Amino acid sequence: MSLVEQISAYGDWRDSVGEAVQRLRQWLVRNDVGDAQTDLRLQYVLERLRDDKLTIAFVAEFSRGKSELINAIFFSDYGDRVLPSSAGRTTMCPTELQWTPGARAEIRLLPIRSRANNVSVSDLKQVPEAWVVEALDSDALPSLQAAVSRVGETERVPAEECRSLGFSVDPSGDRGLKPDRDGLVEIPRWRHAVIQFRHPLLEQGLVVLDTPGLNAIGAEPELTFSLLPNAHAVLFILAADTGVTQSDLAIWREYVQSGKGARKGRMVVLNKIDGLWDGLREDARIDAEIERQVVSVSQMLDVPRSSVFPVSAQKGLVGRIRGDKALVARSRLAVLEQALSIDVLPTKQQIIAENARAETQELIAQTRSLLNARLCGIREQLAELTDLRGKNQSVIEYMMRKIRAEKNEFEQGLQKYYAVRTVFSNLTNNLLGHLGLETLRDETRRTREAMQESSFTRGLSEAMEGFFARLRNNLEKSSAEINEITTMLDTMYRRFSVEHGLKLTPPDAFSTTLYEKELDRLEDVFNRQVNSTLTLVTTSKQALTEKFFETVAVQARRTFEIANRDVEQWLRAVMSPLETQVREYQLQLKRRLESVKRIHQATDTLEDRVDELKSAEGTQLAQQAELNALEARILQALGPVDDDRAAPGVDLDKAA
Repeated sequence: MSLVEQISAYGDWRDSVGEAVQRLRQWLVRNDVGDAQTDLRLQYVLERLRDDKLTIAFVAEFSRGKSELINAIFFSDYGDRVLPSSAGRTTMCPTELQWTPGARAEIRLLPIRSRANNVSVSDLKQVPEAWVVEALDSDALPSLQAAVSRVGETERVPAEECRSLGFSVDPSGDRGLKPDRDGLVEIPRWRHAVIQFRHPLLEQGLVVLDTPGLNAIGAEPELTFSLLPNAHAVLFILAADTGVTQSDLAIWREYVQSGKGARKGRMVVLNKIDGLWDGLREDARIDAEIERQVVSVSQMLDVPRSSVFPVSAQKGLVGRIRGDKALVARSRLAVLEQALSIDVLPTKQQIIAENARAETQELIAQTRSLLNARLCGIREQLAELTDLRGKNQSVIEYMMRKIRAEKNEFEQGLQKYYAVRTVFSNLTNNLLGHLGLETLRDETRRTREAMQESSFTRGLSEAMEGFFARLRNNLEKSSAEINEITTMLDTMYRRFSVEHGLKLTPPDAFSTTLYEKELDRLEDVFNRQVNSTLTLVTTSKQALTEKFFETVAVQARRTFEIANRDVEQWLRAVMSPLETQVREYQLQLKRRLESVKRIHQATDTLEDRVDELKSAEGTQLAQQAELNALEARILQALGPVDDDRAAPGVDLDKAA
């Protein structure tokens, strides 16, 4: 199955899972066996399925054939190039190609001077007036091509303004943008572009991220702190005719394979192998030359040979447009696409599947326990009433006293439950206090003040490092609160199970490890790109402060936003089963007592009540069968469990 076909199949799979989960949600409401918390949790599952995106980023220096590769892989069905592909720079700003359901076809362009406001691109996405917006006709290729070509627009500004916008300026052109004879520097006109247009793959949740060259990448830290690290696949493109240049090596080390160890989904594409098809050498010699280049690239970038893919994007695009299968095969595009299909999509699908499986299975188990409790209550009443047949009033009065005693005993147990609820509320407030955005804002404010008051680079460095230390301390405190909540609820669950026969499974634990790892990653990028000796010495205090809060603080806030969302979801999940079972047990005691009272008052109602309970028993059994069928439908839609990845995964992009 090709990459395009697999992305389409992935979208169909996601839709089928969503439909199965929606059926469960509607059934719970219709049969009055759910509650507000259950509905919220299923809504969250559906939102994750609906909003799920698959981001594939393309990174390269200019003139490596990056845009041509995007055209060849995704947009050859248009019969022409969608992205501009010519000599020189064609992509001057990070560009996202995507489609959002309910949106209109348009291109949104963020002016480069928005950088002067020290506001991140992600925040500005929530401010429509900050963007230049133009409608486009995605069905008309010329309209689409004209819109996409705007991402290559530039303007010339004085060197000082260029620096104020975050670009490096170097008279030699080696370490930054080179001024012309008039002292003007060519910079991108736009800071970021989002192109929304209907395309089958984009409608399935694919997001294509096209990035500019080295100097523009360095000017937009959000790329390195967020967009590229969170991409599910990053294709780093080299040209066979240039090999690995110094600027290629800088991009690879700083922005693609950053941090410790290899990153999954990072692939190297050696493009323009058609330059070796000179018509004078036989195929075996050409293949041997390509292999030598591949080995050389793998050694220089320190990656496995299997992670380097030689292709000809231009010949692959031409072959697909013309229907020339032999040319497409010779371009080797299919090998790269197969690797993407194997390395990226199954992993992402497994994460989404296991998250949905864990959440729905837990809710189904909770619902099944509720139905079982109701069935047991009905059968207990049936047994009690059947035993009362032919009995005198004294026996019926004894039964009433027995049920009242059970009710009183349970109400005494409820006092402990209410006490636990109070403690739970206090611990929850403490937990959300450590993870809360208000706490994060206070930490950010303190760090900013410390940086502004510092007179030396050491003080600046200590203030920024202290920011990470305090955030990590907040996560440690949160973990302690979570452990206390888990221990307390586990004790209460066991007590109610033993003393009152409630069918309760101890709550699952919650871990802050994911957010700690994200802070580690963020700190690693910070130390390499902000907290280095060169940056501290060559950057003014004001510029360094702005860079820190525009990048590091923004990403830290997103991590804590995700942590807040996840922990609130967990808090709802751990209390909901106990609350539901307590309500149900109270209701069953009330019904049992009312039944015996009615029979005490009029003995001729005994048989009528027995018939009612038998009918209710049949209803409960039918509901259990329906729940089993809904569960089977969801499991069938999700597919088999991968034993190697049986534990639920987490997808942080999210998140955001």
